[in-house]
This record gives sequence, C-alpha cells and structure tokens, in this order.
Amino acid sequence: MSDPTARPPLLFSAFVMNTTSHIVQGTWRLPDAAQTDHNSLDHWLGLARLLERGRFDVLFFADVTGLYGEYRGDHRKYLEAGLQVPASDPVVLLSALAAATEHLGLAVTSSVVQAHPFAFARQLSTLDHLSNGRVAWNIVTGYLENGFRNFGHDGLVPHDERYVWAEEYLDVVLKLWEGSWEDDALVQDRERGIHAHADKVHKINHRGARYSVEGPHLVSPSPQRTPLLFQAGSSPVGREFAARNAEATFIVAPHPQAARAQIEDTRRRAAAYGRRPEDLKFFPGLTFVVGSTEAEAHRRAAELDEVIDWDGHLAHLSGSLGVDLGHHAPDDPVDVLETEAVQSIVAAVRASVGDRQPTIRDLGRLLAGANRIVGTPEQIADALETWQDAGIDGVNVINVTRPGTYEEFVEHVTPVLQERGLQKREYEPGTLRHKVFGTDRLPDRHRGAAYRGAFARAEAPVA
Repeated sequence: MSDPTARPPLLFSAFVMNTTSHIVQGTWRLPDAAQTDHNSLDHWLGLARLLERGRFDVLFFADVTGLYGEYRGDHRKYLEAGLQVPASDPVVLLSALAAATEHLGLAVTSSVVQAHPFAFARQLSTLDHLSNGRVAWNIVTGYLENGFRNFGHDGLVPHDERYVWAEEYLDVVLKLWEGSWEDDALVQDRERGIHAHADKVHKINHRGARYSVEGPHLVSPSPQRTPLLFQAGSSPVGREFAARNAEATFIVAPHPQAARAQIEDTRRRAAAYGRRPEDLKFFPGLTFVVGSTEAEAHRRAAELDEVIDWDGHLAHLSGSLGVDLGHHAPDDPVDVLETEAVQSIVAAVRASVGDRQPTIRDLGRLLAGANRIVGTPEQIADALETWQDAGIDGVNVINVTRPGTYEEFVEHVTPVLQERGLQKREYEPGTLRHKVFGTDRLPDRHRGAAYRGAFARAEAPVA
C-alpha cells in the first residue's frame, strides 16, 4: 500500500450519455441495468446524488448530433441496439441536476456544428449561475456525417478544417464570456436607479470566416465566467487544439505508457503557448470489473464478455471512423481503412497490440474492453497508482450498467482509494474550477484572458 500522504487525489468523472447504449454495447439487456430509463428525471437525479455521496468530481455527459454511419449499408443496427439513439438533450438536464447537488461538477458535450456560439454562450452562462459555478463544456468538433447533414451541411467537414472552425467558435464564446462585461458593470443600485453601468458592457463586434457576432453578451458574468473547458481530441491537430485551449483532456490510451506519451506531447505543445504543465488535467476513459477476490473479478469479466454485443461495437466504430466495417471481415487489417473521423482510435489500437498488424476485430475489442481494469478494490487501486505515475490527473469512469457501475464503485472501490489518498474524502468549497485548479477564473496564461478589457479599449475615444 502506498503512503496516502505521498499522492494527490485523482479526479473522478462519471462518463455517461442521455441514451440507452453508450460505450459498452448490449449491457442494457441485463436485468439490473436501468439505462433504459434515460428519459426519467428521477434516474438522473438519483445518479447525481449517488456520485456526490461518492465524492465524484464531475458528471460528464457525452452527446451526438445524429445517427452513426451506415453499418452493412443502413442504420438498422443502431436502432435495434439502441446504440446512441434515441439520445435526449443533456443541456436540458443540467439545471435540474444543479438543483439536486451542491458540489458535483456538471460537464456537457456540445459540438461546434450544433449551436450558434452566441446562443450557446448564453446557455452555459445561465447554467453556471444556476449551479453556482459548477459547469464544464466538453468542446468537440463532431465526426458524424448524419450529424453535419442535420445542420444543413453536405457532409462531414474535413478533420483539420473542423479544428479551424472550433478555434473561431472559441474566439466568439471567449470574447462574450471574458470581455463583454467588466467585473463591476452590474451594480443593481436601487437608490440611484442604475442597474448596470452602460460604459462597462461592451459589444464584441466579432467578424470571422464563419461568424458575425455583434454582442454584447446577454448574461452578466457568472461565477466562473468561462466554464471549465474539457476537450476530447487525441489526433495531432486535436492535441494542438487542447494545448492551446483545454483545461481538461479526455484521452484514449490503451495502457499507461501510451497515456504518458500523449500527455507529455500535449504538455510540450502547451508550453509553446506560454502555459504550464499544471494548466492541463488528463483523464483516460477506464472501465472497471470489481470482485471480492481476483478469481471472482475475472469470472465477472468473462460473464460480461458473454453479454457484450460485439457486432454493436463494430457498428459503433463504423460511425466513429466514417467507414462501414460491416463490409470488412473481422480479421482484415486496419490498413484497409481511410478515415476523416476519429483518427486517434486507429492510433490507439496500433499501440494496444504491440508489433503485430492490428485487425478490425482489435478495433472492436479496444472500444469494449482494452481499457478495462479487472480485480479486487485493492488491485484496482494498485492499477490506478500505475496510471497516476504515468501522468494522469483523473479518470473518466465508463459504465457497464447505469447506475450499477457507479454504485459498485462508490461502495467497494472508493473506500480503498480514499484510504490511500487517491480519492478525496471531502469537497473543497467553491466553483468547479476552484475545486480543480484553486481559482474561479481562467488563468492569465490562457488565451481567453486576452479578451479581458479588450473591448473597453476598443471603444475608448481616440485622443
């Protein structure tokens, strides 16, 4: 056992989606699985309260904007498997979850394709007010052909171009959040009849390749101003985007050594933007199979493999990669694939198999279980120490069943982690960013800080 005073606690995020079948396909059929209740508010309220009791840091909602790509020529498999369809809007849930919790961070995924930045900035500022500063945004560029067509595009925008788009999207929302209202603009002075100082609220007058936004922001500064910024891209251009913009990064890594390489690369890139290593937190996605003995844990893992819909995993990957894997044999090499979608998945499967040629079957196994930790609570704690030694700051806990995965984690794993100092026993007060970084606002080193006061200067009369 490690010295509990020698390690900082890890951050724990529950990785969920407002749907039935999210990452581990087919497990919704288990008798104790309640993810079919995803349209029930009570389902989500119960989960949020459970996570807060278990001292989780964030409830992290994934999302999509359309159906995954065709599998064997159509979308039948996705509908029959409940594979991220139906998928209800997570943003609508957050205000209810904020009212039911006090400390739990609430992260929502929203892609640049699905919401205009002016409207989205208003939504997130409102939620940050209602939650007393506990909102986070997972910035994604989107990767589904159907998702782009649902918003009027002819098809999927090329990979690197999506990140150029995302940079401008960030420009707009950061200008609104950080620069439109000065800190002391809102006074609500009843005696003088002045609600806000007009000369301290500014239009941003953004003119770019995709957006023209005059402003000002319609919401006064929220506790964090800018929500905590997550990002989930692992390709080279995705890492560059994270290095410049993200505060927390959800990574795909098949083992701790791969995580270390990705983390060190991203932190080197961040230094080029004047940022420090501690400005970014890294979260691999991991699943856990827990047993009171090692033998029981492995028996449960084998039983899980019997339930998993492996064909569903290949269908999931078809949409992620933009390639219909249903037209390939399971033992075909991944070299047959060319994709503009999630390039990091192909890179991750190469890293996971060592020297041999990875296959289509390996892709499915990677998504379903390569990041699975099987063992007793003590063995899981040992494994997480190894991951922490590789440089991670937290874990995105992927569920097999909901809420069962999190009930089991909180009951059996959390006490061991707390004993070792790997998970907090109590929450710090304050906003989500304060809990994670010790400050409410973006640091001066983040590019968003450059917009503070920028529009007051732009409006100043020329002498």
